[in-house]
Amino acid sequence: MLTTDINKAKEALLINELIAIPTETVYGLAGNAYDETALKKIFELKKRPFYNPLIVHLKSVSCIYDVATDIPENALKLAEKFWPGPITLVLKKQAHISDLITAGKDTVAVRVPNHPVALALLEKLEFPLAAPSANPFGSISPTTAAHVFNYFGDNLKVILDGGECINGLESTIVGFENNQVILYRHGSISVEEIEKIVGKLSIITNNDKTPNSPGMLSRHYAPMTDTYLTDTISELIKSFKGRKIGLLLFKNLSKDDTIMHQEVLSQSGDFAEAAKNLYAAMHRLDHSKLDVILAERLPNIGLGKTINDKLERATKK
Repeated sequence: MLTTDINKAKEALLINELIAIPTETVYGLAGNAYDETALKKIFELKKRPFYNPLIVHLKSVSCIYDVATDIPENALKLAEKFWPGPITLVLKKQAHISDLITAGKDTVAVRVPNHPVALALLEKLEFPLAAPSANPFGSISPTTAAHVFNYFGDNLKVILDGGECINGLESTIVGFENNQVILYRHGSISVEEIEKIVGKLSIITNNDKTPNSPGMLSRHYAPMTDTYLTDTISELIKSFKGRKIGLLLFKNLSKDDTIMHQEVLSQSGDFAEAAKNLYAAMHRLDHSKLDVILAERLPNIGLGKTINDKLERATKK
């Protein structure tokens, strides 16, 4: 059920049902972070492997101490700068945090979402929310309530509609090891912005066996339609001559009149606009009955780097 009624969402959570919530990044599939029944339901509904940890969503910066301990100074600097907002911190967990959330590790991923509906809901709860993206494991992330409904339909009793996600990309995830700040996942806050606060990052964003955070698997965010990433769209089009081709482009339409469907992320070449539009464009392409989607690589700076990372994980190698 799609609704804007926060009380309906609260009622469902209190009986350990799952709901979908809007955030500034993508929609989340949310359950009580302190209840193992709810946590198991998240993994089961998403068909998510248990070795892939979840993110805990908090109502305020001060709540970080409810779930984490031994918090480094650099983590507090990032929280102060970016929360509420799209950065997730991987920290030493408090003992009561379930191993289901952390994939058996001694660390927990936490953030404060920057969305009025999510924050209003969290204020009404006595517990934080575990909330991975509200999509089947590996699929395109949802940035509207309709995307969530298309995935799960009536399997979710409450889909809390907060409109289109303003950032459109997952949170950036960083961890802290041996006095070093480590990037685990590219996201809505660029590497350059984070490095202004804490200095040079180490980058470890791929781990298919024991990921330290969500978003580290090599295959993720993927359409059902075969998708390829390229620097030279015009050349790759020739390889699929006679096929139903869709294009995912940064700022310029292709003049090839054989193309069935084209999506341009930002006609002005604005990275933030491209990020906001990325997943919605991928959803439209994936529902256009195409044989193949060809995606154009963006300039590899700022949020362009994040978008390229998502596309690399979504496309065939």
